[in-house]
Amino acid sequence: MTYCVAMRLRAGLLFASDTRTNAGVDHIASFRKMYQFQIPHQREIVILTAGNLATTQSVISVLNQRLHGEGDHLLNVPTLYDAAVLLGRTMKEIVNRDSDNQHNGVDFGANMLLGGQIKGEGPRLFHIYPQGNFIEATEDTPYFQIGESKYGKPIIDRVIRYDTTPLDEAAKCTLVSFDSTIQSNLSVGLPIDMLMLRANQFEMAMKPPHRIERDDAYFQALRKGWSAGLRKVFDELPNEPWFDVDG
Repeated sequence: MTYCVAMRLRAGLLFASDTRTNAGVDHIASFRKMYQFQIPHQREIVILTAGNLATTQSVISVLNQRLHGEGDHLLNVPTLYDAAVLLGRTMKEIVNRDSDNQHNGVDFGANMLLGGQIKGEGPRLFHIYPQGNFIEATEDTPYFQIGESKYGKPIIDRVIRYDTTPLDEAAKCTLVSFDSTIQSNLSVGLPIDMLMLRANQFEMAMKPPHRIERDDAYFQALRKGWSAGLRKVFDELPNEPWFDVDG
């Protein structure tokens, strides 16, 4: 399993992914799930992947191979919408190819998040489904999750607001979301890759994602502070008034 989060806020875009994959408790490994495509000063595109590892790696390999061809690719499509169409078409192509050759009940599906900005339009974010179709993030729904999403969703729902949440607070909220997921699900684990892109500020060279390892001081302080804070608030809540009442 995996856990990935992407947000489109007025301040910019945030992407985060864990690196754990597993096929049972005896087959746990680490693989990168965040991929970057860029032309300096013109476009910044990030893809997060979850699902069948063979499918996601094949999709990314095909996208990279086609960067050097004459057809549409991620570095020449005119809009992020067209990039989402291209990614969805490529994923459907790979899933159909592999599932036609094997019929052993294997799930070849994958979900991907694609976001970024192409000069001439604002930042955009899409969730692409295994069937190749997709939806776009809006101001009312400014974030997407793929993979093991249920444990980290409540904190994001309570904190993130499109208009008012700055990127640094979004990063803090996202890491708390990852900590909650890691605490409750062994199939999600460190390291975490995180990348933030400020809106309308194309960088000379898009930086590689910041990797948060197990011994990261900030992450350790955050998870201890969050746990202690939850415990403190819980202890301060009133007990129920009706249990064990005489009469």
